[in-house]
Amino acid sequence: MKRIVVILLFCFFTECFISLHAQQARWHEYVEQLAEEEGMNEAAIENLFQELFQLESNPLDLNRATRDQLERIPFLSLEEVTAITTFLEKNRPLYSVFELRNVPYLDMETVERILPFFYAGNNKQNVSMTPSALLHGGKHEAQLRFDKTVTPRAGYGDFSDSILARYPNRKYRGEDFYTSLRYSFHYRDKIQMGITAEKDAGEPFFKQGYPRGYDHYGLHLIARHIGILNTVALGDFRLSFGQGLILNNDFMIGKSWSPENIVRRTQQPKRHFSTAESGFFRGAAAVAGIGDFTITAFYSLKGIDANLSEEGTITSFKTDGLHRTPLEIAKKRNTREQVTGGNINYRKNRFQAGISGLYHAYDRVYQPSPKKYNLYYLRDSNNGNASIDYSYQLPGFIFAGETAISKNGSVATLHTLQYRPSADISFSALHRYYPISYNALYAQAFSEGSSVRNERGLFLSVLFTPFRRFSVNTYLDIVRFPWLKFGVDTPSKALDFYFLGTCTLSSQSLVDIRYKYKQKEKNLSWPDEQSTSVLPYATHKLRLRYTHSAKNGWEFRTTADMARYTEKHFPPENGYMLSQNIGYRGKSPVSGDFYVAFFDANTYDVRLYSYERNLLNSFYMPSFYGKGSRLALSVKHNASSTLTLSMKAGHTRYFNRHTIGSGTEQIDGKRRTDLFFYLRWKF
Repeated sequence: MKRIVVILLFCFFTECFISLHAQQARWHEYVEQLAEEEGMNEAAIENLFQELFQLESNPLDLNRATRDQLERIPFLSLEEVTAITTFLEKNRPLYSVFELRNVPYLDMETVERILPFFYAGNNKQNVSMTPSALLHGGKHEAQLRFDKTVTPRAGYGDFSDSILARYPNRKYRGEDFYTSLRYSFHYRDKIQMGITAEKDAGEPFFKQGYPRGYDHYGLHLIARHIGILNTVALGDFRLSFGQGLILNNDFMIGKSWSPENIVRRTQQPKRHFSTAESGFFRGAAAVAGIGDFTITAFYSLKGIDANLSEEGTITSFKTDGLHRTPLEIAKKRNTREQVTGGNINYRKNRFQAGISGLYHAYDRVYQPSPKKYNLYYLRDSNNGNASIDYSYQLPGFIFAGETAISKNGSVATLHTLQYRPSADISFSALHRYYPISYNALYAQAFSEGSSVRNERGLFLSVLFTPFRRFSVNTYLDIVRFPWLKFGVDTPSKALDFYFLGTCTLSSQSLVDIRYKYKQKEKNLSWPDEQSTSVLPYATHKLRLRYTHSAKNGWEFRTTADMARYTEKHFPPENGYMLSQNIGYRGKSPVSGDFYVAFFDANTYDVRLYSYERNLLNSFYMPSFYGKGSRLALSVKHNASSTLTLSMKAGHTRYFNRHTIGSGTEQIDGKRRTDLFFYLRWKF
């Protein structure tokens, strides 16, 4: 262990003495930092990456950009969108994207992140929609991905017919690799269309008895600005109304994203181009603009996976998209889901108000197995929700919120106040009240729990720059759960505290210190193991990071992670991780990253997350516990202006165990090796 510390300290001090020059902040790195926050959904991050890559490859003309187009950029808060819109209206025509630096409330880092999404064009230029323009002006892209775990796993072993007859779910029915194929076409911001095909490792691929080839297919078409129709979506799409109290299957930001981004807004339909097999609609949606009103309507019909009881009722929904064993295959699209809804949104100057409604139905009855904690859950084949949302802006202030009702009459509400007197400081307060009886299966709003129910909370945050080179992002979330939860036999409470301090040493290097403290309650046995009570437990996590970037393209990142987990009446558990990333993104067509980490964590409760750069357009953040090391090497080669090949190899070795994983994923040994390949072709 001492040798490891010496090596990492040597890397740290070597970086400090490298000669550096200025470099722009990149949105890719910003999203990667957000992805490191625990609780971030991988499918949501993948959707975010896809959306931003699309915006980067099809930048907006500042001399034509509308407010609706600016709202598609998730980095921008409601106030920042208003500031940019007002600035553009007063200063057009713009001759350079760098004029965005003059927009009030935009700091330099935000400006540098959003610059790739804009260009300053000729505001008299017409956008043709003729077949010839589509043929010659459209852009095509094909993406092929292939992943394989080299180390053998139990589910791919050889079993006798007698064993499989008795235990059919011990063996996967497909091959031991993952692959996906995606094709997309877009013409400016007018038309988007694409096809997605994917199979997970273990799922059959063009195998006898499985004629579909890939396990999952997706198709989408998005058209914009067709007469009074702002947007038309066909196929797979995502939507968000208001603050998400009745509908949101767009990406949901975490608490630590930024105090200025906790206010959500109704979004126009977006394509679902991710390989995630749940969390989207399949059907049609349309948005029409009539004066100050915007009207959205949609309908979705698709098959979904569900766990069924012996009587054929739905006990829970299966959302992992895995169909590898006979049991998993039997659940594939065994339930039909219909969802329809709409939103009427009114916007005038700085005031906005909306009315939303949603109705969903299944061809089976949803009947969760009765437990005390789910006593008030929906038990029916259909449900309906309605809501009213609002937002109002004053100089420096934003008021926003939503109040929603479910079919059983239960009312949930969320309200936010933001105050930003200058670009250097911002305050936010958010209060939410979600009754245990509130049922909204498609809701995804600000919360500590995994669903919008059984929660009362007050969130307070501040983002400020006390010194010229030092910024602070911190929040405190105080939560009560008035009813029982899974694994908690009484009402309980939680406290969530976060602090991120960033010190910019120069235009090329910075130091981050992040501290997270979370206290919750759960059922715990007393030391005598004869009785159980609801007792508090707490997790402390500390991260120190030093980042360095050089003009010649070399990048260095040294990170130290520490975790401590405590339960009342029991000794604490501790975890540590040291990691080093060395990357190169110079003028050469070849770029890449080398990542090495050493970890020592007692149990799963002190598992440590460490982001390592994955293939282009994809996200990967493994967690580690036990004692071991992690090595990863990724390389990207731009063979031409249209063809890019990415490859990655990852190897994990444990020092204190002889098996990895369990069940069909179990590896007999202490090592695991994974290979990843990605090909992108633009034409």
